[in-house]
Formats: sequence, structure tokens, C-alpha cells
Amino acid sequence: MRNSPDRQRPAAAGEGCHGRPTAAVVDTGALGHNFRELKKIVGPEVAVMAVVKADAYGHGDVEVSRALASMGCDCLGVAMVEEGLRLRRAGISIPVVVLGGVYPDQAREAVGLDLTPVVFDVDSARAIDAAARSAGLVRSVYVKIDTGMGRLGLLPDALNAFFEEFRKLGGLRLEGVMSHLAESEAEDKTFTLRQIELFGECVAGIRSMGIDPGVLSIANSAAAVELPASRLDLVRPGIMLYGSYPSACEAGSASLRSAVDLRPVMEVKTRVLQVKDLPAGAPVSYGRTFTAARPSRIAVLPMGYGDGLPRSLSGRGFALVRGRRAPVAGVVCMDFTMVDVTDIDGAASGDEAVIIGTQGRETLAAEEVARSAGTIAYELFCGISARVPRVYV
Repeated sequence: MRNSPDRQRPAAAGEGCHGRPTAAVVDTGALGHNFRELKKIVGPEVAVMAVVKADAYGHGDVEVSRALASMGCDCLGVAMVEEGLRLRRAGISIPVVVLGGVYPDQAREAVGLDLTPVVFDVDSARAIDAAARSAGLVRSVYVKIDTGMGRLGLLPDALNAFFEEFRKLGGLRLEGVMSHLAESEAEDKTFTLRQIELFGECVAGIRSMGIDPGVLSIANSAAAVELPASRLDLVRPGIMLYGSYPSACEAGSASLRSAVDLRPVMEVKTRVLQVKDLPAGAPVSYGRTFTAARPSRIAVLPMGYGDGLPRSLSGRGFALVRGRRAPVAGVVCMDFTMVDVTDIDGAASGDEAVIIGTQGRETLAAEEVARSAGTIAYELFCGISARVPRVYV
């Protein structure tokens, strides 16, 4: 076990620690398993860009990136220059692609850090070109095409005009062309297949201009697993590396689960701070939304929405205590959450409480917790706040 140098790291419940026991335990062995599972599926000829934006989906970008680099990951994807800067300052030297683009006043910094920006308009391309030429350098960039996401990217009918200007930018080298899939995890692949087809048409158009498009990339986690035609030269897995299945629907999840074996990378744990016996009729938490229907034992957990436990789990979520599910009693507070342990024999102060993860034979998977909270695992992971230490095992 080790703690990241970028955060204060009191250890997790059950990990032999001092201080507040609430922590997220990140298993780099599970991360390695998931990376190898992906590589088995896409094959050695397809490169992998591991997406580590948003602090590696809340798992800790520096430690996760170090682990992935040691496994042979080809490059890393971040959303912002600031995220790339953190990785470079930590000594991570493999290629880092800034998927969210570079603002003009960041161009010089991006060039100096040897980050690879994604460009999607002429103005940002010109800013990066000017910064590169002023430094006497030629820097690589990716060009993004919008094939149906409706987010960043050049629309297909804007490509000719863009590349006519791009030819004039002597400080830039075209590393590759990419797009982003809007619903690759859906059971119906019609729209996704049309996006892949349109991307191919755009690439053919670029080639017809006498331009080598370089590395081609459109596949995210779900597409990389299920759609061989999407893999091309480079896949960009995100959520699957962290052990969750990229699905917004049960049908897609079932299909993906049968195709790839993933292991959860993060568990969130704490310890019971206090257990009290309340009489029937006693209220719990703000607004008295919970009233004990019988004499009840209520455990107080030192974790709340200030730590990233969604407030929407009030009266809906669970924690695992002594291998059993303890329902959330009342409203989740900023710093504390109460759970009903009336039916859990012997529950006591100091007991481990699992918020996400496994205890005994019971599991609270991130997907289940997210579903109960009315969100997705991506948001759940990213929402675990900085005051929850990440402990690496």
C-alpha cells in the first residue's frame, strides 16, 4: 500500500491507519487486469490511449498513469492542459493527448510540456502553430471530427476548408484524426455504425486532398470491446479500465459483461463512528424524513455528501456492515450518514462500513450504487471528493 504524494493520505478502513477512517482504496492490480483484458480483445496491433481525465475518474491520475505507463500503455488522454501539467510534473513522459483542446493562452505551455492537443477549429490550430514556431519546434496534434456527438469537432462539410488552412501551418504535424461515439453502449448499434461509416468517409476525403490522416481513432470502451470495425489504429478506453461496464442500460451491460471480465478498481470504506439505540418514533437526520418504526439501532458513518456520497441516496442507499446491508436512515448530511443496523447482530463503533465494494458475501457495486442515486458510475467515481484520501494497494 502507498499514498499518493499529491494528497494527504490517511489510510482506509481496515488498512491499519490513523486519522479519519474514510478512504477510497484503489487496487492497481485490478487496473492491470482490466488493461490486459482490453489488450487481449483489441490485439497487439491496436494502440491504447488510457483516458485519465478528471483525476483518472476519481482514482488519482498520477498513480494510475504511472501504473498504466509501466504496463505498456501507449499514451494517456486528459481533458485539460492543467491535467497534462500534473502528469508531466510527476515525471510521466509517455505521450499525453489533451482531448478537450487548448485555449489560445495555453498554447505556449502545451508546446513546452510536449502535450499533444486535439484541435477542432482553425483559430486554436493557428495558436498552437505560432507557439511551436516561436520555440523552433514542430508539434503533433490530433484533429477531431464531429460525426454525431454534437460536441467538439469539425463537421464533415468543414473539413476541406480546415485542411486547406492546416497545410499552411509549418509548426504542426498531423498525428491523427479522431471522433467520438455518442451511444456505443446501446444495444441498438445502428447510430454507432453510421458514425463509424461517416468517419471513414471523412478520412477518405482527407486522403483525397493528399493529406495523410495518420492515426485513426473513434473507439471508446464499449466500442473497443464489441465493435471490431471501430478499433482502427487506436482505442480510447476510460470507464472499463476502472472496472465498471460502460452502459446506460441493462441490455448493454449484459452484452458487455459477457464479452469482457472486469474487476472493480476502487472500494470506498469507512468505520462506524457511533451506534445508538433509539426508541420507536424517534427521528433521524434533517427534516425528520426517517422516523423509527420500532426500537432501532442507528450507526453514524463519517462520510457524507461533502465526501461525494450522493445526497440522493437518502433513504435509498446502503452500507455494508458485518457483511450485511444496512439501509441509509434519513437524509445524507455533509459529513455524516446514518444507517439502520437494527437487524445486524453485534454492530458496534469501529466496525468497517463499505460504501462501494465487497464485504463478506455481499457487494455494493458502483453501478448499483449509482443507479440507486439516479446517476452513472462515471459521476459517482468523479464525485468522490479530494478530502477522501486515495490509498493504493
